[in-house]
Amino acid sequence: MRRPRRLVLAPLALAAAAAAAQQPLQTVVITGSPRAQQAIDAPYAISVVDADTLRDAGPMINLSEVMARVPGLVVNNRNNYAQDLQISARGFGARAAFGVRGLRIYADGIPATMPDGQGQVAHLDLAGAERIEVLRGPFSALYGNSSGGVIALFTAPVRRNEAEAALDAGSFGLRQARVGIAAKLGEALDVRANAGVVDSDGFRPQSAAHRTLGNVRLGWKGERDSLVLLASDHRQRAQDPLGLTRAQLDADARSTTPQALQFDTRKTIAQTQAGLQWRHRFGGGAPDEAGLRESTLMVYEGRRAVTQWLAIAPATQAPPRHGGGVVDFERDYRGIEGRLAGRIGGADAVVGVNAESQDDDRRGYENFLRDGKGQPLGFIGLLRRDERNRADTREGFAQASVPFGEAWALSAGVRSGRVVLRADDRYLSNGNDSGRLEYRYTNPVLGLRWTVRPGWVLHAGAARGYESPTLGELAYRSDSAGGFNDRLKGQSSRQLELGSKLRGRGLELDAVVFGIDTRDEIGVLTNAGGRSSFQNTGRTRRHGAELALGWQIDTTWKLQLAAHALRARYRDGFLTCSGVPCTAPTLPVAAGNRIAGAPAGGVHTELAWRPAALPGEFALEWRALGRTPVNDANTEFAGGYALVNLRWSHRVAVGAADTLELLARIDNAADRRHAGSVIVNDANGRFYEPGAPRSVLASVRWRHTF
Repeated sequence: MRRPRRLVLAPLALAAAAAAAQQPLQTVVITGSPRAQQAIDAPYAISVVDADTLRDAGPMINLSEVMARVPGLVVNNRNNYAQDLQISARGFGARAAFGVRGLRIYADGIPATMPDGQGQVAHLDLAGAERIEVLRGPFSALYGNSSGGVIALFTAPVRRNEAEAALDAGSFGLRQARVGIAAKLGEALDVRANAGVVDSDGFRPQSAAHRTLGNVRLGWKGERDSLVLLASDHRQRAQDPLGLTRAQLDADARSTTPQALQFDTRKTIAQTQAGLQWRHRFGGGAPDEAGLRESTLMVYEGRRAVTQWLAIAPATQAPPRHGGGVVDFERDYRGIEGRLAGRIGGADAVVGVNAESQDDDRRGYENFLRDGKGQPLGFIGLLRRDERNRADTREGFAQASVPFGEAWALSAGVRSGRVVLRADDRYLSNGNDSGRLEYRYTNPVLGLRWTVRPGWVLHAGAARGYESPTLGELAYRSDSAGGFNDRLKGQSSRQLELGSKLRGRGLELDAVVFGIDTRDEIGVLTNAGGRSSFQNTGRTRRHGAELALGWQIDTTWKLQLAAHALRARYRDGFLTCSGVPCTAPTLPVAAGNRIAGAPAGGVHTELAWRPAALPGEFALEWRALGRTPVNDANTEFAGGYALVNLRWSHRVAVGAADTLELLARIDNAADRRHAGSVIVNDANGRFYEPGAPRSVLASVRWRHTF
């Protein structure tokens, strides 16, 4: 029997441990709701990936290992540690050539999405997670700017004293070692700490990587108050093999474009952050007690430093306005959020405010030396860019859920705020590129839940969402002239969702249909020479369906299925650039074209067998992804593909205090050649990032309780 969970803070979600304890056999979620509730009662599409699923999916390095099990969410592994994963939810985020756009990502309540809307996931500690909640659809708008979906990771609290050590070894030089400890330090204090190191040679030349990651969670719990201190440190250096053209991919999917070797393209990352959560309970804390129930305060601060060497020819950097071939920035970011929760007139309600800011000290350098000896490439040369960028967000939010009758419940919420984006140019010899833009938004959400009968719920939701441009998307004007891209507007969307959730007799079935209309969609105009410029492309429409099935067939067989279909198209025609330089767009994109980077659909199926006569669990996994347009003109597509994975896992007790976990995987067992992800609208035609060929993983994990 699953133990009751001690829940952790997430924005607009109160960790009501008492409520969770009342339903220990049900999956409990807190994302998108004023309080903890069973997943079946949430009036929106939400999926939960638990710790056991994470551990069986792979070495727990990348979200792409496990997120195919979530319908509507696409997480593609670029197989390139110098670039983050390619993540989209119902088409939001598909335009990102690097980093994450259009989605909100949280780790124990601390945003991994910056105030300007750009996020990253490489520092998430999957090995220490208790679960990951994924929210799609209208209620994600309650998380403010750039919230086309929400991915929230929750670290496992300390329930007992234990230590863990793990080793992973796999194809292409993959090696990982991890250690962790969780301990109760008396009646009120507890600590959890994890550290790991990863090395990979990669299956392509110029794709090796080294990463270290450490996380600490220190908790204190009093009679009415609790404190949680979170700290993490992430260091990474990685080579960048770049994308391939269609001809290169077809000729040799394990190759690397020559420019990557010529310029020694690579990236280093150093990120350290800390956060403190204070929670105070009022009254007796009973779930149905009227009045103020609790207050929560979260503060966090961090620093992220990145240096990246790009493959840009010296001649391309010759124009005085070019920012160089080496990107170097240091980012300081911080935030504070406070909220009050309670029960008013039979309704669970929460209100709060938050403020976030980021300061980027951004520099650009030539990636060659002017030493009179042939311009050696791949080094830090002369300064070509020096500016200070800043993003500030101020928001207020409120949400309430009220039942009426015996079978109905209404949920409503709103989040309103503004984001201010600034650039202060300090390199003025090539002109002043300073600028400032302010965006305001109000996102209302309304949801309705009808319990048809015990175990069967229908739900509907509607919302207005908003996404501002990021600082990087405002950095360059579309006409190649200098200055802030002050013509770029934020995109707004209207979303509708209808769904059904069914539970009973070993079956869990969720089905959703949705429609999304967007105005002023932000799209890529040019992407070449280290410069990406963006424009508003008019109206778009996304609609589709999602299905999630879990079926415990009998004591030995279990089936899981996640499937989605997406039709994401431009409703208005527009002009884009066919190459660079581009002083004016001339290439027509027809109304009805598919949005680049958004696959037409996908399926993940897993059939697991746990025979009584054999040790462990055997599983067959099958994943398919539809064709993906790589540019808005729809002149090229990454072909659809299907992959077969094999898995064996076994957990065995060794004495009274020790547990040994064994995992063996063969991924892409048929050695299928495919494009694992795409670089949207790349002007060089290097759209394709190859997926991994057949690979083998063996893992040994030891746990000791004390």
